[in-house]
Amino acid sequence: MGKTKELSKDVRDKIVDLHKAGMGYKTISKKLGEKVTTVGAIVRKWKEHKMTINRPRSGAPRKISPRGVSMILRKVKKHPRTTREELVNDLKLAGTTVTKKTIGNTLHRNGLKSCRARKVPLLKKAHVQARLKFANEHLNDSVSDWEKVLWSDEAKIELFGINSTRCVWRKKNAVYDPQNTVPTVKHGGGNILLWGCFSAKGTGQLIRINGKMDGAMYREILNDNLLPSARKLKMGRGWVFQHDNDPKHTAKATKEWLKKKHIKTKIELFGINSTRCVWRKKNAAYDPQNTVPTVKHGGGNILLWGCFSAKGTGQLIRINGKMDGAMYREILNDNLLPSARKLKMGRGWVFQHDNDPKHTAKATKEWLKKKHIKVMEWPSQSLDLNPIENLWRELKLRVAQRQPRNHRDLEMICKEEWTNIPPKMCANLAINYKKRLTSVLANKGFSTKY
Repeated sequence: MGKTKELSKDVRDKIVDLHKAGMGYKTISKKLGEKVTTVGAIVRKWKEHKMTINRPRSGAPRKISPRGVSMILRKVKKHPRTTREELVNDLKLAGTTVTKKTIGNTLHRNGLKSCRARKVPLLKKAHVQARLKFANEHLNDSVSDWEKVLWSDEAKIELFGINSTRCVWRKKNAVYDPQNTVPTVKHGGGNILLWGCFSAKGTGQLIRINGKMDGAMYREILNDNLLPSARKLKMGRGWVFQHDNDPKHTAKATKEWLKKKHIKTKIELFGINSTRCVWRKKNAAYDPQNTVPTVKHGGGNILLWGCFSAKGTGQLIRINGKMDGAMYREILNDNLLPSARKLKMGRGWVFQHDNDPKHTAKATKEWLKKKHIKVMEWPSQSLDLNPIENLWRELKLRVAQRQPRNHRDLEMICKEEWTNIPPKMCANLAINYKKRLTSVLANKGFSTKY
């Protein structure tokens, strides 16, 4: 049986005080949440020795003095990436010789464990300030406000992705049964790029992006998919479009397109230490000093564009080749409004996309303006504020279960599983959005767990 954690002196003293006040063991146990046997043992020790602290134990004393412990705890608090070897050398200079194992045991006793630093987007001072501004401005937005947002993003889906790290339940000698193995191919098997959107009502359109996406392609995607998604989701009037600060999204042409379409954008999110471990406490995974900043792009996969709102997922399309502003506008043109219609967004809905250059290109903005699509302002480097990331994760898990064999299979399965994402999941992402904002404020603008 493993050792249990010792109670602090404050808790022990409280047990004795409650016993003196006439409470029984069971009552004290319920009040403090400790075992009855633990309460009884502490009271008996107090009666016998008139003390609640532990008596001196037999055995060798600690190799590191209390002063030495304080020294290494201060060092680790200030520099979480400090290695055990560095701490051994520090103590040696102070006249104490110990092993790395002793250092590890000492840190563990003080509630610290060595963990890989969490990877988070690289946040500059301007990014942090923008995130705080965004969180404060939208903290008091109602659930109905978030239900009017049409969220969008692109995602690469790998042909052999999440399955590679999946565990299986198997018997000892069944390691090579086909259902217990993961097929591999040379050079990763490739990927596809998708664009999709969603609202609280469900998923909008999902399309594949062929080639490299630039601002023109992005506007084409919006033209073909953004308004159809808004109609599909029944967004109604007054909806807002969200996309990030990718240069394609913020290009002048993209902004003009959105303005032309009368699409309002509401949010604009801003736009290295590899695998080093850090010493941290249990709930401090996302403290800035315990994370590793990352930047976008890298790896083999397919790129998708998709959207969603609180009503469900909009259209999902594959992006073929490199996406530029023109391709992005084409995607919006073919998929954004159809998604809004599908989701029954109604009037007043807002479109969200990040600050990718294709999204912020002048032509894209002009297209959105021309279509009267309201676009949400968005702080850069803020994936944790974009709930569509949850849907991309859900999509990847669903696709992994289907085990696609080639790019065509992968694209088909992505679109099937996108439409199978339950609208309730989309609604919950909108309903609980305020929690993301409070987390940003609580972490002073730095990355959160979302």
